[in-house]
Amino acid sequence: MKSWALGLAPLGVAVLTVAATGCARNSKGAVAPKPLAVKVVEVKQKDVPVVREWIGTLDGLVNAEIKAEVSGYLVQQAYTEGSFVRKGQLLFQIDPRPFDAALAQAEGQLAQSSGQLEQSRAQLAQVEAEVAVAEANQRRTQLDVDRYTPLAQQQAITQQDLDNATQNNMAAKAQLQAAKAQVETARAQITATTAAVQTAKAAVETAKINLGFTHVASPIDGIPGRAQLQVGSLVSPSSGVMTTVSTVDPIKVYFTASEQEYLDLTRRYPTVEQREEHLRTREFELILADGSVHPQKGKFSFADRQVDVRTGAIQVAALFPNAGNSLRPGLYGRVRTAIGTSAGALLVPQQAVIDLQGAHLIAVVNSADTVDIHPVTLGETVGRDWIVTSGLQPGQRVVAEGLQKVRQGMRVKPEPFVY
Repeated sequence: MKSWALGLAPLGVAVLTVAATGCARNSKGAVAPKPLAVKVVEVKQKDVPVVREWIGTLDGLVNAEIKAEVSGYLVQQAYTEGSFVRKGQLLFQIDPRPFDAALAQAEGQLAQSSGQLEQSRAQLAQVEAEVAVAEANQRRTQLDVDRYTPLAQQQAITQQDLDNATQNNMAAKAQLQAAKAQVETARAQITATTAAVQTAKAAVETAKINLGFTHVASPIDGIPGRAQLQVGSLVSPSSGVMTTVSTVDPIKVYFTASEQEYLDLTRRYPTVEQREEHLRTREFELILADGSVHPQKGKFSFADRQVDVRTGAIQVAALFPNAGNSLRPGLYGRVRTAIGTSAGALLVPQQAVIDLQGAHLIAVVNSADTVDIHPVTLGETVGRDWIVTSGLQPGQRVVAEGLQKVRQGMRVKPEPFVY
């Protein structure tokens, strides 16, 4: 260690400002400089939570884009931009008059088709009655033929009488076939008019739906944004988004975790059940842009299905209660959560650590009040402290203030450091 420290001394002198010391030389000898006063803190050892932070972006839980479903002129904007609206509340009104007229026309066509259907049904009833009469006539003429045939053979009646009966029977059969054909025609007419009625009903429903689309309402409870189209504008399904309504309580916060962090989670919780249980109980804090902490804790929502191949990160979402709708989509913040506990961790203030070309150095004040500069290995940050994983012992004193003025082997006057 001594040889390493001697080798580091020139480099330390280059980085750390050597305390200005005056040497008064005279014939009687040099005057020893006074020890430099520095603030020191004792290395603490305790169990601390290991915390991770990510940059987060706020977004609505649901973001409903409001678009026109029919073409027409906007005649009313019925909401105040940025104010809370309920599901079903009117946002915009499109001129309904053309759609009222279309509905009336469709209803008139339905009434006409319904009347034609009733007429066709009456015609069917009439021809079915004619079929019944024709069947009765044909049965009567058939009986005459059946009765006259043996009588004609016995010459009890003339052949002319039999021929007349036979001709009457044939005519009755023809009349019956004609009546049956009229029945089929009437049934076909009913089928056609029934289809016309169904078409007219569909036209009425379509007209009602289109009329309803003129009443543009919010599909969710939420906060509507700025209106993109104004009263008097001609809107259509192709005219774009009229406004967006977002559900903001709870509000969703997206952040990206690294591939290494995800793999570390899967190693610590190897089964799906273990991970789900851990994530279900994990709480998140939201630090807003002004440094304030959102008063309510968040819960894990989901992790994306894949890691982004370009960034090596996976998107994660947490949900935070947002009573009063104070948080809005588009805000930035930091998401913080404890990922575990470091048992018996050694803690030093962050300002007690020097970063020298990737190496971390700490100035330790020994029992003789002299400085010993040596490297350490750092872990996570805990508030204003670093966790030191190697290079220090509990109870050692490290320089926390005045660090830029000390050098290896310098005698100092230690004073308590106050956070």
